[in-house]
Amino acid sequence: MVDRLAPGATIGILGGGQLGRMLALAAAQLGVRSHVLCPDPHSPAFDVSARHTVADYEDETALRAFAEAVDVVTYEFENVPARTAEIVAAAHPLYPGAKALATTQDRFVEKSFVAGLDIPTAPFRVVGSAAELAEALAELGSPAILKTRRFGYDGKGQVRIGPGDSPEEAWAQLGGAPAILEGFVGFSQEISIVGARGRDGAFAAYDPCWNEHRGGILDVTRLPSGLPAATEQIAIAAARRIAEALDYVGVIAVEMFVVGEGEGASILVNEIAPRVHNSGHWTVEGAETSQFEQHVRAICGWPLGSTLRRGRIEMRNLIGTDIEAWPEILATPGAHLHHYGKAKARAGRKMGHVTRVFTGS
Repeated sequence: MVDRLAPGATIGILGGGQLGRMLALAAAQLGVRSHVLCPDPHSPAFDVSARHTVADYEDETALRAFAEAVDVVTYEFENVPARTAEIVAAAHPLYPGAKALATTQDRFVEKSFVAGLDIPTAPFRVVGSAAELAEALAELGSPAILKTRRFGYDGKGQVRIGPGDSPEEAWAQLGGAPAILEGFVGFSQEISIVGARGRDGAFAAYDPCWNEHRGGILDVTRLPSGLPAATEQIAIAAARRIAEALDYVGVIAVEMFVVGEGEGASILVNEIAPRVHNSGHWTVEGAETSQFEQHVRAICGWPLGSTLRRGRIEMRNLIGTDIEAWPEILATPGAHLHHYGKAKARAGRKMGHVTRVFTGS
């Protein structure tokens, strides 16, 4: 029997951005309190949480006090320091667990893990110097993508290398950080599988999302994906295998490339996000259970909710000054605005999103 928290319990959330904010909102609807820890005193999640702590993730005294004040701990970003995870997990369960963090914080470890499950990925090589980069390029060819092994997101920490480009210059652009070179994939679509695994091992996935990026940042997510049903099921099965191999608890997102079209389409896994995910924001209005409620259910030991989609979906990110269109969005029938409460818009900063659900299709 899985231990089950009850309404009135408190979840601890490491990270106070928009994902933490939406987790806290979903928890409150279920009668669950949230305590958010984040070093930024202006964190948007603080506005909607029952308690918050302003402290660095390496502040061991604050971490221990935080962990003792909650019943279970989760996080909204995958770069939680290993020592932070160790401290909070000593007091109460941490979901997703340390294995998921260790695997997804390093792109080379992550790709090797996925390949070890016999799930296809782009060809890759570990790179530790300009000379090793030149050798890897000779093997994989160009164009190729050089990525830092750690701390990359939204297109950051990566360089595209074309035919004739200098390996030394590409290496210098990443500052000599440990890296991975990925062979170029001629994909027809980018998709993601957002799913959840409960403490009892139950798994539930949402319909595959079709994602389009702009400047390395997710621009729009659409459903249905337009893929054949067989390809969708292969993608969902791959995400489930990954979650089970990680002994995962909570919401997980697996980003994939679709190679080919029609019945001949196949998938390659690109990245794993051990958390609620931008491409799952549509679930708030567009599914029976939002990804945020699903995550709370999973980490509390509750039954997972239905992932049934309510119609045709379009979710669009509001990046930087896009948020200034909020009056027009509010005046548009069927448009659901989510403003993250961030004080200042900056180029490349996610300020909110808008979702439209078209029923009957």
